[in-house]
Amino acid sequence: MNVHLHKNARTTPAIRRELQAQPASVTDKELAETYHLNRHTVAKWRRRERTEDASHRPRTLHTTLSPAQEALVVTLRETLLLPLDDLLAVTHEFVNAEVSRSGLSRCLRRHGAPSLKALRAREPADDKPRHKTFKDYEPGFVHVDVKYLPQMPDEDRRQYLFAAIDRATRWVYVEILPDKSAACAKGFLSRLIDKAAFKIRKVLTDNGKEFTDRFCATGERKPTGRHPFDRLCTKHAIEHRLIQPRKPQTNGMIERFNGRIADVLATTRFDSSQSLTETIASYARVYNQHIPQKALGHVAPIQALKDWYQKDPELFKKRVYNLTGLYT
Repeated sequence: MNVHLHKNARTTPAIRRELQAQPASVTDKELAETYHLNRHTVAKWRRRERTEDASHRPRTLHTTLSPAQEALVVTLRETLLLPLDDLLAVTHEFVNAEVSRSGLSRCLRRHGAPSLKALRAREPADDKPRHKTFKDYEPGFVHVDVKYLPQMPDEDRRQYLFAAIDRATRWVYVEILPDKSAACAKGFLSRLIDKAAFKIRKVLTDNGKEFTDRFCATGERKPTGRHPFDRLCTKHAIEHRLIQPRKPQTNGMIERFNGRIADVLATTRFDSSQSLTETIASYARVYNQHIPQKALGHVAPIQALKDWYQKDPELFKKRVYNLTGLYT
């Protein structure tokens, strides 16, 4: 029989049973004197029916992270395999600035994700089938998409998040614009071309009217090339590719990034459009400069850009730095 006693226990299971067997006429004070125990200890064991120590874990855990935030942190840990200190930096930046290192560690242990070694062991072996991945691309193939944003209390209508991600380096660029018109899409692409350190050669978008005139009142047709977005692509010698209709998974890379943005929006309270803008900008900055990407060999996008610059500077139009601008 295994007996589990607290390391400072003053009683044994046998003594506890004796205390529980005493008649009610015998007072706690008398038993305390007989067994040389504290009166409160005697009263505690007389009230109980079992002789095992109860759990010393608090009934209510006072945690800094909300359940939704804990789920997001654990997902980041399991998906990106971030070391604890890196995960803490990311958590402070865009999830919860108040959480401590020990509190974050306890959260991971509660959810079964404390050890990177254990998490890596869950990955499929090399001889097991894996999901298909993108073939190797050089920087310059960019996915672009638009996402609805929640309407803020100080806004009379919702705004839109325009986002772009480079297929080779996972570098992202985002802007919040008032509508999803062709003019906004063209302006976004123009500023993306200016901000990107590499030369953009291909852009992949969906078939929204802000990007193409592929669909009109009579149905589907071949794009005319007269759409403002297409004209800007032609001006900069960029090939504009469109996904298959009703096949959003074709643009899955930017869809996954938008899913990360959705997680941030779901775990953050905003009181103004400015706080929303600052949060998304902060996330994009942390994503580019601090979050290691499994697909990149566990380095951040900014480091991937630097590696590509050293490897093939002809793909770039300017040197890559650790930029700290609003959306870089």
